[in-house]
Amino acid sequence: MASIFDRMKKVRWDHYIDYILIAVFALVLTVLSMTGNLKNSSAIIVEKIAISMILAVSLSLVVGFLGELSLGHAGFMCVGAYIGGKLSIALVAAMGNTVFAVIISMLVGGLCAAACGFLVGLPALRLKGDYLAIVTLAFGEIVKVIFQQSATFGGNLGLGTPRYDKRSFFIIELITVIITLAAVQNLIRSKHGRAITAIRDNEIAAKATGINVTGYKLAAFMISSFFAGVAGVLFSFSNSTIQATKFGYNYSIEILVIIVLGGMGSLRGSLISAALITLLNEKLRTILTGDLAVMKDLVYAVVLIAVVIYNNAPALKSFRDKYNLRRVFDKIRNPKQDHAFVRDDDAAWDRVPTKIKMDELLSVDIVPGNEFTPDKPSKGGQ
Repeated sequence: MASIFDRMKKVRWDHYIDYILIAVFALVLTVLSMTGNLKNSSAIIVEKIAISMILAVSLSLVVGFLGELSLGHAGFMCVGAYIGGKLSIALVAAMGNTVFAVIISMLVGGLCAAACGFLVGLPALRLKGDYLAIVTLAFGEIVKVIFQQSATFGGNLGLGTPRYDKRSFFIIELITVIITLAAVQNLIRSKHGRAITAIRDNEIAAKATGINVTGYKLAAFMISSFFAGVAGVLFSFSNSTIQATKFGYNYSIEILVIIVLGGMGSLRGSLISAALITLLNEKLRTILTGDLAVMKDLVYAVVLIAVVIYNNAPALKSFRDKYNLRRVFDKIRNPKQDHAFVRDDDAAWDRVPTKIKMDELLSVDIVPGNEFTPDKPSKGGQ
């Protein structure tokens, strides 16, 4: 038993807190769904939050860790949604609307999106900055138009896809979130992840040390595209109809905004930001109806501007450092480290015994002619 506890103490629990929280959240929702206490509207919101988390974590690999600006993430999601959705129709007809149909559709849709990521990334990743953003943005718009004008995929009316059971589909999505997070997180913490971040920090220095810059860029781009395609398949199973207009450049920018607000290169921040922004969108869509519907984008923009100012304003730095969530959790976990508990320390000044009181004024009187002179050393060191 002692060895087990010793091993548990050595575990870096901060590396697994995200998985634990998502698993607990999924378990609570499962219990509520099985007891009939989970509303369909709440289940749909959870589905959308899970899809946003997958998109945010996957795009964070390219934007946050690789340092490349991509605006075509919605295009890769569109590829997965249409191809995976088209395959799901045949699979559901053959084996029913089961978990296996969802898994096979996710794998096929993700691989097709990764193949598109390879075709786009091979020439595009030689570009940098705004040029890469323009190319990926163009890819997303081209893909959207192709599926929108294709009669095979429903044309302008959209592609009708099988809807998975609302009472349990969020479980599959949250498990996929954990898998996506584990894949990206383990990649970043490996030697390959260090190579990717080295390319972000200084591409010339990374190339000089022997890192295959093009290979790592392409690999990161394909992995990101794969999970975007998986998110697209999940989107098709959470809706009865897929329309290409959903996957416009505005959606790519919304995913990018989630990453920026969560913190560049912060997977935990991306998860939290994805949940909050998706929830904010849904609440604004519910509250602002009728003539007030035009105010949704305005309120949404004001909230985003306020968050950006709060996170980046130099005047608020001291306030952010004092009241951030990590500091609050540290106070709860170990309150004696807080400055308010310094006087309870055994090494406080008023508890340390000293021969001379700290508030006494010490002085030394020096009389002329009585200055101290050191003895001269004798020969031989005696």
